[in-house]
Amino acid sequence: MRERLILVVGERAHVCLNKYPFSASHLLVAPNAHVSDLADLSVEDYQELMELTRKSAERLRRATRCEGMNIGFNLGKAGGAGIEEHLHAHIVPRWAGDHNFMPVVASTRVMPDYLDESWRSLLPHFADLEGRKALAP
Repeated sequence: MRERLILVVGERAHVCLNKYPFSASHLLVAPNAHVSDLADLSVEDYQELMELTRKSAERLRRATRCEGMNIGFNLGKAGGAGIEEHLHAHIVPRWAGDHNFMPVVASTRVMPDYLDESWRSLLPHFADLEGRKALAP
């Protein structure tokens, strides 16, 4: 699952690194159900998605020692969804002064970690998720 950047596979949802991150260690938490709106999820799918989002945020904070986070959903094209047919939560770790003029002036994102390095460093922090299948390196 390393090549797909997946950290955890649950019964109804999974966690992976964002292939096009806004910040290092930017996570996506997605239901296994293929839906575009939260209202279309079953109660069980919604509960696992939200619980896995909460647990992932806790682990990401410990792993990265970030000072803050952005957590949210981009629903629909107008809402900024890159894949509007499949909803997912974004968990973006943040640090004071972590973004500067580069995206505005040079259309460039500065990434202090390669995705593969982020995956390897985060994986041990997700191994203890109860009832989840954590992946081996």
